[in-house]
Amino acid sequence: MALLELQGVRGGYGEADILNGVDLRVEEGEIVVVIGPNGAGKSTAMKAVFGLVRVREGRIRFDGREITNLPPERLVPLGLSYVPQERNVFPSLTVQENLEMGAYVRRDDFRPELEEVFALFPALAERRDQRVGTMSGGERQMVAIGRALMTKPRLLLLDEPTAGLSPKFTALIFERIRAINARGVSVLMVEQNAREALSFADRAYVLVGGANRFEDHGPAVLAHPEIAELFLGG
Repeated sequence: MALLELQGVRGGYGEADILNGVDLRVEEGEIVVVIGPNGAGKSTAMKAVFGLVRVREGRIRFDGREITNLPPERLVPLGLSYVPQERNVFPSLTVQENLEMGAYVRRDDFRPELEEVFALFPALAERRDQRVGTMSGGERQMVAIGRALMTKPRLLLLDEPTAGLSPKFTALIFERIRAINARGVSVLMVEQNAREALSFADRAYVLVGGANRFEDHGPAVLAHPEIAELFLGG
């Protein structure tokens, strides 16, 4: 049984369907990457999983449980956490305050997870009292990912985690994503830096026009000549 499974998902914004029958799955312990051209429905599929886009047809299951159209506040306690591409931190709060906000649904002692995040991102430990709005884009993204980890997710949803980042921070974020996965957290990621992401993805999906175009192991998608020509610059 897959940890996450989308079957024939159709939906979007208002009356317009952006997703036109998407099938997708994430097995326990996998890193799954979704790529495709602009407007393909990649981010919309992620939002549909997290209850931010209305699903009109099809079904979404998490750990065998139907979660189609459940709101985010009911999904987080189940083990899902989502990092959107934009507006994913509280700029006026400090690093530590942002991380503590990530634990808002918890009633237990979250200090061990706080220290784990600081161990994962040592630069944040050094700046725990700095307001996030004064930090670089790469540093803010570390805060956003760290905040998502404070809920102890089983599945981490990442929407364009390296968008707009320098090559240095892109490499760092990818390395940390692999480290998070090695700790037992499954990852579903939409990513524009497709070559790098596909090189370590367990599986990958190519979406075009809100529907599946291709699916295979990450390196196999990377090596596919049609995919390389259409989406990876040859």
